[in-house]
Parts: sequence; structure tokens; C-alpha cells
Amino acid sequence: MTGPALNLVVLRCRDVEASRAFYERFGFVFAEHVHGAGPRHFAAEAAGFVLELYPAASADYADQTGLGFAVADLRGLHEQLSAGGLAPGAIKDNPWGVSFVLRDPDGRRVEVQQSAVA
Repeated sequence: MTGPALNLVVLRCRDVEASRAFYERFGFVFAEHVHGAGPRHFAAEAAGFVLELYPAASADYADQTGLGFAVADLRGLHEQLSAGGLAPGAIKDNPWGVSFVLRDPDGRRVEVQQSAVA
């Protein structure tokens, strides 16, 4: 028997536009949404799940969420992020694979790992 599959991640963001731009660097394509009287937010469908970016309810919001992505070209993405003015950590060879870590605009830890080659 298999467990449940992750199909939705919702992040509350102090600056939704900055977060949208950050996650677009990973290849997400966002659409703007407003549901009824709810806030303007962004949603992207990728790899069988939806990533939604909502505005945080207050300026002192402290999110401790961490995210991880597997990418085909780890070194290329690291170079792209560095060239774009972000500060990804060094690429490291870990027991679970080759990866680096950086922080999103809200300070969330984002680990990026080299995807397994089939």
C-alpha cells in the first residue's frame, strides 16, 4: 500500500511578487488568481502538485517551512541563481545526493538536489 501523494503546497509570503520571481527561477509558471473576496495570489501546477503563493497576514509572520526540489541540471541552476544576484550555498556531496541550499525571499530554507539519472 502506498501513502498519500503530495498535491498542494501553500506558502504565505511577505512579498508575493518577490516570491513569484524567486520560484519562477526553478521553472514554475504562475497564474494569478482571486477567489471570491479572497486575496490575490499565484498558483503553478508542476510535477503532479500545485504551488500557491499567498500574501502573509501580517508583516511579522515567521514561516519555518522548508522546501526541496530535484532538478536535472543542478550546477546550471546554481550558476543561474548566482548570476541573478541570489546567494546559493556551495554544492555539496551528501549521503542523500548532491545538493545546495538557499533561502527564499521569506527566509525559508530551499534545498535543491540533483535528480537521479535514469
